[in-house]
Amino acid sequence: MSALKLVVASKASPFSYGVLAVAAQVNAVKKGSVEIELREGKSLEGASKPSASVTYNGETYETTNAIARLLARLNPEAGLYNPEEPISSTLIDQWLDFAETKLSSTDFKALDATYKELNKYLTLRSYIVGYQPTIADFVIWGTLRASPVFARIVKTKPETLGAYLVRWFEYITSLESAEYALTAVQKAEKANKGSKAADQGKFEIGLTNAMMGKVCTRFPPEPSGYLHIGHAKAALMNQYFADTYKGKLIIRFDDTNPSKEKAEYEESIKEDLALIGVDSSIVSHTSDFFDQMYELALKMIKEGKAFCDDTEQMQMREERTARIASKCRDNSIEENLRRFEEMAKGTEEGLKNCLRAKIDYNSPNGTMRDPVIYRCNLTPHHYTGDKYKVYPTYDFACPIVDSLEGVTHALRTNEYRDRNVQYDWMIQALGLRKVTIWDFSRINFVYTLLSKRKLQWFVDQGLVTGWDDPRFPTVRGIRRRGLTIEALKQYILMQGASQNTMLLEWDKIWALNRKIIDPIAPRYVAVLKEGAVVCNVQGATAEIKEHPLHKKNAELGNKKTHYGPKIYLDQEDAKSLEEGEEVTLMDWGNVFVRKIVKDAQGEVTSIDLELHLAGDFKKTKKKLTWLTDDSDVSEILLLDYDYLITKKKVEDGDEVKDLVTPVSEFKIAALADGNVRSLKKGDIMQFERKGYFILDAPATATEPAHFIRIPDGKAATMASKADVSTPKK
Repeated sequence: MSALKLVVASKASPFSYGVLAVAAQVNAVKKGSVEIELREGKSLEGASKPSASVTYNGETYETTNAIARLLARLNPEAGLYNPEEPISSTLIDQWLDFAETKLSSTDFKALDATYKELNKYLTLRSYIVGYQPTIADFVIWGTLRASPVFARIVKTKPETLGAYLVRWFEYITSLESAEYALTAVQKAEKANKGSKAADQGKFEIGLTNAMMGKVCTRFPPEPSGYLHIGHAKAALMNQYFADTYKGKLIIRFDDTNPSKEKAEYEESIKEDLALIGVDSSIVSHTSDFFDQMYELALKMIKEGKAFCDDTEQMQMREERTARIASKCRDNSIEENLRRFEEMAKGTEEGLKNCLRAKIDYNSPNGTMRDPVIYRCNLTPHHYTGDKYKVYPTYDFACPIVDSLEGVTHALRTNEYRDRNVQYDWMIQALGLRKVTIWDFSRINFVYTLLSKRKLQWFVDQGLVTGWDDPRFPTVRGIRRRGLTIEALKQYILMQGASQNTMLLEWDKIWALNRKIIDPIAPRYVAVLKEGAVVCNVQGATAEIKEHPLHKKNAELGNKKTHYGPKIYLDQEDAKSLEEGEEVTLMDWGNVFVRKIVKDAQGEVTSIDLELHLAGDFKKTKKKLTWLTDDSDVSEILLLDYDYLITKKKVEDGDEVKDLVTPVSEFKIAALADGNVRSLKKGDIMQFERKGYFILDAPATATEPAHFIRIPDGKAATMASKADVSTPKK
């Protein structure tokens, strides 16, 4: 079928963003299916003066819904609409009608109700229908994008739209097809009237009770491990809102448990925050407030709002679950003060007690059932030494320090949502300044552990090289794997302040990373050492030529390419050749395959080629990478990794040791062109036809250079390599 021609009026109002996005999505799957023309004017020629049109089999389609359905129906491989799936197609049709009627209204009150309806529908959904974008997503997105009412609200008061609608809208905006629609508009406007680039829908979500210049956020990591991608999201979110409201961000180390915390972890966290661009110029410690919190704990005891309890831990846990009051709950204030003093001294009696807030042991919310707010610990603190024998819990310390430090907005993941009422109770019980809580979803990835305790287990078992292992979700680990800070920041801000708890795939973040590194990654050549085939090239002479390191980025400079009568080919490429065929050697020219020699196992051992530089590379099907067999070649090691665990989502009760991937590191010896010797540790590049790599360790006298393969986000490379069909012992 020849390409359909979609014509869009470049100045139409409302503009046809939706049909442009649908066409771009179709072309992404099936290149050249839709020819797109942006035509100058507010409308197209015709009786109805449409803003867009497509003609097919003599019939003209002019409405957004009709064009979207036609493009999707004629290109089913795009997965945008399948009439043979009656349930999904019916739902899609209903939402297309919703966009055409309700979203196109000019009645502000009606639109407000419509936005609320859409936000509610998207509460537990990533897409309008099903588990991937359909024409319903692109048409509704396009209708909203073209609406001046929606544009004004999403820019000034996005919170009134609802977090779920804004999250969905920003996500669809980030898709390449939607970006194409926006870019096409910009190019048309620039070409036709030289106007400024159109707004591409920046990430903007308003904070409740926020005042410009007065917002103060905080990121409170515990210095008990290394920063991972979940922490990075929290840090970036806090900085984003501090910057947006021209406020400040406090980096506060929550050092209330000396048994687990170390100064080295604090330093590593500061370094990693600097790597991801988070300002840590304002640093504090919960331990700075130990004296004040101790006095506040005494105040709670004296006011009858806290009591000391020597119930054994297991029994206390059972009583809280069964909503049974502790035997110590009604002890006198004098007795509680006496016991707390014993706790502060770290005496034998004191060690048997803890201090609990007296809230409501019968509450349906477990966090309100008289939580522990102080406990003994005789381990010296890495800052305060042995000055204290009692330490506040996070639940007690966090609201107090937030209030005392001037924090206006406590941003935290919604796994703490049940604790929000407890947080507010602490502040009210102590008569402290109120702090606004804003929660967002925790970031979770498939085949990934974010628990410090479980990650520490891998380190302790020697299953990884350390906290910076490329298989770890720590900032250091993913950086070592080749993820750029720009990709990490874009991806996290792309998630927005959504409160949906989702299990994310890794493909999106690595695909985003690929878009960032592709234009700036220099190109080199590598041939796998095992099975490498030496080919004799008739007509070739030894010479050196210069070629650009990147054909589309001259700023990267040039590289020297060696030519000669003997070259290496990958065994896989060699096996694909047939005698007599013509193929192209990249950055050289065409050759004829004259003779192929194989051993008894079918492995190619040698090939005779004949140079044919007059040949047309456009007519050959095979474009091969190669290396000259001379002293310029460098031996290298290519490393690739699998997920550390074999289960997508770890559930309560799962033993990590039962989920360990048997083999998750793969090493392949290879030969590379000599230009790689100029690379430095951390440099990102591409071995053509093999993928993107990062230099992890330069060559030494005894070891070849180590290159780690950077995931590209494509389905085939993101799948687990482990054979989980075989039960593990």
